[in-house]
Amino acid sequence: MKDKATEMLEGIADYLKDNALRLATAESCTAGLVVSELARIPGSGGCLDCGLAVYSPESKNRYLNVSFETIDQHGLTSEPVALEMAMGAIDRNDANIALSNTGVAGPASGDDDTPVGTVCFAWAVRRRDKTLTYTETRHFDGDRNEVRLAAAHYALQQLPRYHRKAMDES
Repeated sequence: MKDKATEMLEGIADYLKDNALRLATAESCTAGLVVSELARIPGSGGCLDCGLAVYSPESKNRYLNVSFETIDQHGLTSEPVALEMAMGAIDRNDANIALSNTGVAGPASGDDDTPVGTVCFAWAVRRRDKTLTYTETRHFDGDRNEVRLAAAHYALQQLPRYHRKAMDES
């Protein structure tokens, strides 16, 4: 018998395959866990382009073109930073859907006193010559690894929702 997480991951992998989607991730607080979780599912590699683990402001800038000005103005744990991460992931890779996250998994609060468990997400969906984007901030309870896993699963669970929304809007 499969556990609920495996069933959820299989459903996401099937959705990506059924819709010919190639995913790129830009992960800060989950450090590659989104891709790792999805890769548990046999055959999911066909819908993965890449997973980038980008912790430092310098790596966010170098690999994803996140502006230092955005980081300085909004902080590392912010929807504007998550949005630039998702845009960098979709623009700089061979993907038509991307997700990103940046947050504080713990054990201590962020540099700007952002509470432990706060995670900002962004999703980017490429539709023809247009990219639609969505952002959210959520709070997760638990220790460091519980926050990371909950955030990774949440990001994946929202992919179909935001893909469908982008298809309806374009």
